[in-house]
Amino acid sequence: MVRVSGLASGMDIDQIVSDLMKAERMPIAKMKKQKQTLEWQRDDYRSMNLLLSDFNNLAFNMTLQSSYSSKTVSSADETKVKAAATSSAGNASYTLSNVTMATAAQTISTSIDSSMDPTKSLWSQRGSMDSSVWTEKTVEQAAITLSADTSTVKLAKGAVSAVNQNTGTLNSISVTTDGTSKAYTVRIGTAAGTINSNEVFINEDTGEMTFGTTLTSGSTIEAFSYQQNVLNFSMTTYDSTGKATGNIQDGGSTPFEFDGSTSLNTLLTQISNSKVGISAFFDEGTNKVVMTRKDTGNLSSVDSPDGSNMVFSGAFLTTGFLQLAGNAKGTDAKFTLNGLETTRKSNTFTTGGVTYTLQNNFTGDVRVNVSNDTQKVFDTIKDFVTKYNELIEKINGKITEERDRNYQPLTDQEREKLTDKQAEQWDDKAKSGLLKGDTILSSGLNQMRSNWYASVSGVSGAFSQLTDIGISTSANYSDRGKLVIEGDGTKLKEAIEKDPQSVMDLFMKSGSTTSEKGIVRRLRDTITQTVSKVEQRAGRSTWTSEQFLLGRNLKSVNSQITSFESRLTQVEDRYYRQFTAMEKAIQNANAQSAQLSQYFS
Repeated sequence: MVRVSGLASGMDIDQIVSDLMKAERMPIAKMKKQKQTLEWQRDDYRSMNLLLSDFNNLAFNMTLQSSYSSKTVSSADETKVKAAATSSAGNASYTLSNVTMATAAQTISTSIDSSMDPTKSLWSQRGSMDSSVWTEKTVEQAAITLSADTSTVKLAKGAVSAVNQNTGTLNSISVTTDGTSKAYTVRIGTAAGTINSNEVFINEDTGEMTFGTTLTSGSTIEAFSYQQNVLNFSMTTYDSTGKATGNIQDGGSTPFEFDGSTSLNTLLTQISNSKVGISAFFDEGTNKVVMTRKDTGNLSSVDSPDGSNMVFSGAFLTTGFLQLAGNAKGTDAKFTLNGLETTRKSNTFTTGGVTYTLQNNFTGDVRVNVSNDTQKVFDTIKDFVTKYNELIEKINGKITEERDRNYQPLTDQEREKLTDKQAEQWDDKAKSGLLKGDTILSSGLNQMRSNWYASVSGVSGAFSQLTDIGISTSANYSDRGKLVIEGDGTKLKEAIEKDPQSVMDLFMKSGSTTSEKGIVRRLRDTITQTVSKVEQRAGRSTWTSEQFLLGRNLKSVNSQITSFESRLTQVEDRYYRQFTAMEKAIQNANAQSAQLSQYFS
């Protein structure tokens, strides 16, 4: 629509319409304030549900037996024996006597040539070992396209012995440049010397190729195969049942393959990191390799005739270089426990819920005592009571917070007139009291208080009520139902020490009715019900608007806003049409007046 803005009347039509629309927009500003209030209220409900859900997770831990059955263990001499106990351990005293610790199987190589450098490639030091340790492996080298001019190109691996040996063709490598192919005769060794223009020298130790001419960028070294020297060997170890730890397809052994460019240190590190369960290292002081089982005990095959714990195969490990002995054996731990002579594969073992860790060989006795850890159970209950008090303090703070109706949500225009700090302070005031007196949260708090104080029926022990163990309600009314552990907690500690089963039943007893359930199970039922009711009102972040009450209200308000904004557009257009008609009428009147004045002149 063409809008005429005061050309004939001299009036500021845009300003007049804007002022008229301010009055028309007042209802929509009210709707947007209502929408903002509903969103804040929804968020407040969800924050309360988050608090309840977090506490419910904590309450779940309080339904576990381990929370009430912690054990403390003392050893008469921890330099000889350390011990720990699970909640299933009985309160008792144990005596360990005449302990011989388990040892791991170990084998040591013969002395290696003193010139051997464990950090350099094994192939470059092949003179220190028998040739039988090496086997040749064919490597297929893919074509290499050069990105820059160069005369040197490195293969991925060293220990090269021949090129194209397996194909029956000449020992040559072809390079294609601009469609023209040129063959370079291969020369392999450790010293390049003079390289002719039609030759390529390959350093057998490093795998570096040096061409007799400079190859230009874009040239392609065509694919070829070459022979590489590698070390192949295997190891076999066994678990505590006598079963081999390696691959079934390899007969239970663990195979290893290393190319000649690998150093001795790298080879031993990879053995140590493998699943074979052996720790391997080279000792520079003696020039020997040491291999030790990571697990202690006599771990051998059930079918082994000699009981070897480590079986080596391959010339590198046996006759060709390291000459490792194959009859290494570990020993089991031997000890007497409460008069019973017994053995274990490991120096750490568990029996009767108590885990013992042997520290040294010794004769004589060491006593280990297991008893209830009263302090830990006390701390667990105290922490739970503290978290409950924090929960109800926050919820009470919301449902008792006063609503200041002088502060309504700000419109965009109102917010622009304030500083960021002023707007933030205004929002804080406007958000206050949105859950004041909320019946869902109030009812949930009242029910939780009842959960704490009602007796638990069917408890077999001495304690059926919270006050029986020294926990009561604060006498201060302003605390609004907070719990207090009486005195310094002496009564609670005495209850835990006297009858831990009864204390546990008081909190976590199962039952078909509310009165038969322990306090924590009642609380979890109440929290679950309260959370569900709040969700029906405020939903979850993943829910659609139709699934909860405030969502439906928000959807309705949004619909009203959309409808009203459409109406405002129509009203604004009507105002402009009216003022346009007025302008046209004034223009016509002015024209007629001018025409009449011509007749009288």
